Amino acid sequence: MNILWSILIGAVVGALADYIVKGIDVSLIVKIIVGILGGVIGGWVFGLLNIAAAGLIGELVMSLIGAIILLLILKAIRH
Repeated sequence: MNILWSILIGAVVGALADYIVKGIDVSLIVKIIVGILGGVIGGWVFGLLNIAAAGLIGELVMSLIGAIILLLILKAIRH
C-alpha cells in the first residue's frame, strides 16, 4: 500500500511541479519519478536546513520544493 501511496503522491507533486516550472514537458511516468525523487531531495534539503515537515501537507510541500529543484536542474541541463 505504501508503494501505491508514493506513486499517487509522486504523480500529484510531479504534475504540480511541472505546472510551476515552465519550459519542460514531461510524460506522466517522468512526472511520477520527479515527484518521488522530489520527496527525497526535499527531505535532504529540509534536513540540511533543520526544518521538520509534519503531516501530509508538510510532506507535500517538502516534496514539491524538491521536485521544483529537480526540474530546475533538468531545465538548466537541457538548455
